[in-house]
Amino acid sequence: MSVRRLAPDAVQPKSFAFSAENAAWAKTIISKFPEGRQASAVIPLLWRAQEQHDYWLPKAAIETVGSMLGMPTIRVLEIATFYTMFNLAPVGKRFVQVCGTTPCRLRGAEKILEICRSEIGEEKHVSADGQFSWLEVECLGACCNAPMVQINNDYYEDLTEENFRTLLADMRAGRPVKIGSQIGRTTSEPATAQSTLQDNTLYDGSAVGSWRQAFDERIQRAEAAKKQAAEEAAKAAAGGAPSGPLADTPQQPKPQNTPQPNTVTKPAMPESTAPQSPASNQAAAHTPQAGATDDAVPRKSQSKAEPFVDDGGPEAAPATLQAAREGKADDLQLIWGVGPKMEALLHSMGFYHFDQISAWSDENLRWVDRRLDGFKGRARRDDWIGQAKKLAGGWRPTGKLSDRPGQ
Repeated sequence: MSVRRLAPDAVQPKSFAFSAENAAWAKTIISKFPEGRQASAVIPLLWRAQEQHDYWLPKAAIETVGSMLGMPTIRVLEIATFYTMFNLAPVGKRFVQVCGTTPCRLRGAEKILEICRSEIGEEKHVSADGQFSWLEVECLGACCNAPMVQINNDYYEDLTEENFRTLLADMRAGRPVKIGSQIGRTTSEPATAQSTLQDNTLYDGSAVGSWRQAFDERIQRAEAAKKQAAEEAAKAAAGGAPSGPLADTPQQPKPQNTPQPNTVTKPAMPESTAPQSPASNQAAAHTPQAGATDDAVPRKSQSKAEPFVDDGGPEAAPATLQAAREGKADDLQLIWGVGPKMEALLHSMGFYHFDQISAWSDENLRWVDRRLDGFKGRARRDDWIGQAKKLAGGWRPTGKLSDRPGQ
């Protein structure tokens, strides 16, 4: 910021006093602040003093305001010299402040500055008739209506060389002038034909009403879906047949006139995938292939799953939940054989927690296995019940390789 100094002594008045009207106004302003805080009124009092003294602030006015507020003159002077809205030297009857920042310059402010020099004179000097002085200032906040000027307390916008010359001439002659846009537009509306917000429904209230209707319909659909899910869960818990997508899952036909087996007979597995003892699994998991590192060995088996063979035994729907308890589901992917897709499928079926899975009976297990679309038989094959019991008890994996629940 440039240094701001008081006007020379030659132009300074010897004294300053508020008019009776302004003195009463100042007393009202001061009374709004608590005792000991009257200094907070310094800016409005300086502004009123400037308005009274032909829009510039003499030294005597600064001293008077300090005396009224119990402030040292230097403290009032600090404020007056800091804020550029206070004019410290005489200005014309009409003080023209020209915005010279980027938007206005792009729209022709250079021409406005040239007119000020030719019609008024050099910057910070009062014209010979005392009517005008001018100053280039920073952004005045009317960029949509650039270029623009502030004359005393009013804005004059959308200026051109022609209308600005006319504006100055009318002011000098005492003719009435139009405040605001000089091309007739209202505030900052488009300068040319309006091209947006032309839909009449934006203004007649119908758009708001249709939005409300669509919102209510979404709420109703959500509530209906929630009610249906609750009914299906209750039916499943009572042992009834589920409705919805799971009811459409084709059932494997049961053998006719064939006694139900007491045990599950698994198909023979190739020698390469034959089950091993836990000890051998542990040893094999920690023995990487030649040339491979531990990080290169996947955590979960990538071997091809055996085809699902239904044993034809009885089934029963296990208990389900509409949502995870307290909104937080267990990490079902800790169960060997459960990935993101499988976890999402289990959630859709109403299973979110290890203790739900660990509580399945043999009949529950058949019910689940027959409904794992694309993964049928995996729950029994990978012993989800045993794994879930261990995980429900607090066990968590600590290693990278073959650190598996149930081992």
